[in-house]
Amino acid sequence: MDSVQSAIRAMAGLGDAAEIARRAGSARLRVNSHVHLPPNFSAFDSPAHALDLCDRQDVRVLGVSNYYDYTVYGPFAEQARRRGVFPLFGLEIICLEEELMRKGVRINDPGNPGKMYLCGKGIVGLSPMNEEARAILATIRANDSRRMGAMVERMGRVLRERGLARPPTQEGVIAMVVRRHAVPRDTVYLQERHVCMAFQEAIFAQVGPEGRAAALERMLGSPARNPLDPVAVQNDLRTALMKSGRPAYVDETFIGFAEAYRLVLALGGVPCYPVLADGASPVCGFEADVDGLVRSLRERGVFMAELIPIRNSPAALRRYVMALRGAGLPVLAGTEHNTLDLLAMEPACVGGVEIDDDLKAVFWEGACVAAAHQFLAAQGRTGYVDAEGRPSGDFGDDGSRIEAMARLGAAVIDAYRKQSERA
Repeated sequence: MDSVQSAIRAMAGLGDAAEIARRAGSARLRVNSHVHLPPNFSAFDSPAHALDLCDRQDVRVLGVSNYYDYTVYGPFAEQARRRGVFPLFGLEIICLEEELMRKGVRINDPGNPGKMYLCGKGIVGLSPMNEEARAILATIRANDSRRMGAMVERMGRVLRERGLARPPTQEGVIAMVVRRHAVPRDTVYLQERHVCMAFQEAIFAQVGPEGRAAALERMLGSPARNPLDPVAVQNDLRTALMKSGRPAYVDETFIGFAEAYRLVLALGGVPCYPVLADGASPVCGFEADVDGLVRSLRERGVFMAELIPIRNSPAALRRYVMALRGAGLPVLAGTEHNTLDLLAMEPACVGGVEIDDDLKAVFWEGACVAAAHQFLAAQGRTGYVDAEGRPSGDFGDDGSRIEAMARLGAAVIDAYRKQSERA
């Protein structure tokens, strides 16, 4: 993590915020505010892989939003600096709104009422991490590890009964991630997609191509969509065995929204809500009325939003982005890259449809606000929000705050990239 702290110190050392803000900022750059890097399940083999693609596709601001371990941020920060890519440090957390769960309200997970994904942007408190953040993360990691261990055990039992002679163990799945990405074992926190990949690899190793269709039909309880395609089989395993009500499903244990919110603030970041919009059909009830969504976010102290446009139609993307930004929330955009699909690095709408230029400008503005917050937080100052999540009070209104922060962020990005070139 020393490289993360070096990057944060380099940002803090850029100089006085007022002086930087007076400089001409970077012209609008291609930006992606949300990807996952291994050992999270990822389309990338390594940080270098992601940054190679940034170089080829001229993406100059890249945000990482991993789950539950951030060791990879060190090599990411070091390599991003060498390449002139501005690093945005973030995280993603799964939490539970119990009242909405009891009411059956779906938030931004269409399959699970009350389940919420929450992100943090511009985090700076990773190393050393304060006691509050360490304690919350320890709870998350323990809950998650118990669940994934139980799920691997159930998957193994079910598939052994259905003809798989040697199913993977939890340690075997972890070893696969370590081997695949050359990461330390203690940085690996398994996700369902890791488990599916390990079981798919075991099936393919033990069952030849000529027998896979029949074997998979026994194991899944229905025909595989494409028994020779590894990714298709991984998805079939997840759908047939691991979803709620399926034989390998294990109940999830989540922290509450308040704890997830505190974790973001304890790490110096900005709570940010990832909007699913028409990535679900029908749209989740929490998001169906965009004006109601804005009210709900403000009530919870969330003043930043993000979309993953590859989920969205151009019309829905425009409707949500313009409504959120019009209500005084900066809006960011990312790609996640949390499957094996190697998408373009610059976000696009569903089907690869290019995003309209005015919406790209909104996403650039949002990335600049996050960069400004990261810079100010690195100096121990109040950024876009304060330590309690309240928007900075140095501005007359939301629009003035966003515009001033975006100007500062553009100048910070420019100054950091020039500093990196000289290093």
